[in-house]
Amino acid sequence: MEAKQQLKSLTPYKPGKNVEDVRKELGLKEIVKLASNENPFGPPPAARQAIEREMSELAVYPDGYAAVLREKTAQFTGVDREKLVFGDGSDEVIQMICRAYLTPDSNTVMPTPTFPQYKHNAVVEGAEIREVPVREGRHDFDKMAEAVDEQTKIVWLCMINNPSGEYIRESELAAFMGNLPSDVLVVCDEAYYEYVVAEDYPDTLSFLKQYPNLIVTRTFSKAYGLAALRVGYGIAHPEITSALESIRQPFNTSRIGQFAAAAALDDQDFIKECRDVNRECLDLFYNFCKEYSLSYYPSQGNFILIDFNRSGDEVFDYLLRHGYIVRSGTVLGYPTSVRITIGSEKQTKDIIECLSEWLKPSMH
Repeated sequence: MEAKQQLKSLTPYKPGKNVEDVRKELGLKEIVKLASNENPFGPPPAARQAIEREMSELAVYPDGYAAVLREKTAQFTGVDREKLVFGDGSDEVIQMICRAYLTPDSNTVMPTPTFPQYKHNAVVEGAEIREVPVREGRHDFDKMAEAVDEQTKIVWLCMINNPSGEYIRESELAAFMGNLPSDVLVVCDEAYYEYVVAEDYPDTLSFLKQYPNLIVTRTFSKAYGLAALRVGYGIAHPEITSALESIRQPFNTSRIGQFAAAAALDDQDFIKECRDVNRECLDLFYNFCKEYSLSYYPSQGNFILIDFNRSGDEVFDYLLRHGYIVRSGTVLGYPTSVRITIGSEKQTKDIIECLSEWLKPSMH
């Protein structure tokens, strides 16, 4: 009864601390979770209505083809329906890509630190993992290109890199794609796409027209506020989506998830409001960092990585005792930093005040 040998090197995913446990453990009335890059405003009103409406259909299997959501997403993105594949969050799309393309005699190239599921799923498939250290939180494209050889099947690009929040420029993507062999699949992970304001951020869908070896992944878990319903999707040429469809679980996205996501796409005013508040709150964090001479990466996501020049676990513990759950950088490859999700304006001002009270004595 031996499981795959490579599983011995993996540990199960450890989610951030949960609110109920912390409340019991520390006896706190109010806990603010800013650890998992969720939208503090939840989903748009139309998505909530769709959820209530579909509650009467729970005994019926969802549409395996996700026809309603597929049509909506095709219109929204301007791509053909057969260029879409839907997953149980974009996590599952990542898993399907690894399952379809990686073998024990292949390798895959990725930055590090980055989103851990690229590596996790590649390990399960027995592929060789080639990790290229980021520079100043950004992908080192020269070194990544050097790591590619005849056995390379997939290159992972975290377009807004998690945990740093730094982003890939259009010129970088153009140069990289232009020099890459056409039989290497490039995954552009756009989990935080809706939060981007940078003018030189690439229009990945226009790259898709030029490069058949590209796949773009997006999610409804972040800006659309539907993390609990687990809906994500990939956009690629039909030969890629067809390969992924052949290994997709028959009913992998729930009926409620499909209809909520379809309704959420219609409310782009809500997304714009979330993006605007996110920007304002990031500016509050930037000012806080400048005031206390803390280094940070400017972020295009809904989170910020701040270097406190002391153990990230120490900062995590301090904030936890004061009712804030964040993510310690020790598990993210930045041992003296913490990653904080951008909450509402009030949550942002409150956590900054809490941190300021802690840091003020050390400034004298």
